Amino acid sequence: MPTHSETRRLPWSAAEMYALVADVGRYPEFLPWTAAARIRSRGPDPAGGGGEVMEADLVISFKVFRERFGSRVTLAPDLGRIDTEYLDGPFRYLRSHWIFRDLPGGGAEVAFFVDFEFRTAILQKIIGLVFHEAMQRVVRAFERRAEVLYGPRPALSAG
Repeated sequence: MPTHSETRRLPWSAAEMYALVADVGRYPEFLPWTAAARIRSRGPDPAGGGGEVMEADLVISFKVFRERFGSRVTLAPDLGRIDTEYLDGPFRYLRSHWIFRDLPGGGAEVAFFVDFEFRTAILQKIIGLVFHEAMQRVVRAFERRAEVLYGPRPALSAG
């Protein structure tokens, strides 16, 4: 049951970071170990609020491990939040969320959380050895992608 939580202050706006994370179909272009992405469906969130719900498949490839998993992604731009819940694949469960908030002096605070468990003990042990390093690489990949898409920005002030 590895979990990872990270909050970063970034020089891009909450809307820019939200758009980057919400663009699941482009993940193979920049996200480590993501070999393919396919959007199964996309439509209005039945709960209302102007959001959307998409179902997507990602193919994760790491050394000899290659697995497809499906998830339901709830996009809530008015709340600055993206939630993911597991549908099918090699996990027992998987939950994650992103929260985006503009900072008063510019830039945004981006919070990421993931919690999952593989169905098999072998996969769980393998990922357990590199889990936190892998999650940090994923978050850094989103930051590098923001720089490619939106350009370098001046560093945020500490205050």
